[in-house]
Amino acid sequence: MKILAFAASNSRKSINKDLIRYASTLLPDSDVDIIDINDYEMPIYNADLEEAHGIPESASRFLDKIAAVDALLISYAEHNGNYTVAYKNLFDWASRKNREVYQGKPIVMLSTSPGAGGARSVLSLAVESAHFFAGKVMASLSVPEFFKNFDQDKGVLTNQDMVRELEETLSTLQEV
Repeated sequence: MKILAFAASNSRKSINKDLIRYASTLLPDSDVDIIDINDYEMPIYNADLEEAHGIPESASRFLDKIAAVDALLISYAEHNGNYTVAYKNLFDWASRKNREVYQGKPIVMLSTSPGAGGARSVLSLAVESAHFFAGKVMASLSVPEFFKNFDQDKGVLTNQDMVRELEETLSTLQEV
């Protein structure tokens, strides 16, 4: 199975990128392509820009990446209870090219944050809206208190209960 994985964050030190890298190691029978949304930078979406210049090529490249895989693994960073501006912008441009951004692909959605909330607000937004964009959410998981539960030097979750929860969550992709 081919899986496209990414963190919905443009931070170089993103803990959601750490979580994606770790989660990818728990999918040994899959071909996981981890991308960085920084490779898809575009101007802030504006209908006037779209009318004057069209949709940026980066949006098409992002959609092509989705089209080339069987499933998606996304970890959402939360900024003030919502998507990061970088991801929302990429998503908005992509949706102008193809409203069905997720293209009917099965998705596992994750989130994490340093706090006890584990970015649950943005995860809830993502899960609840995915179907509007042809996303088929198989499972979702929030990992709270990232720095307490993740060893960044080793790149692994240290909380064994969370490891089991993550493995269960990811197993839904294997059932596709």
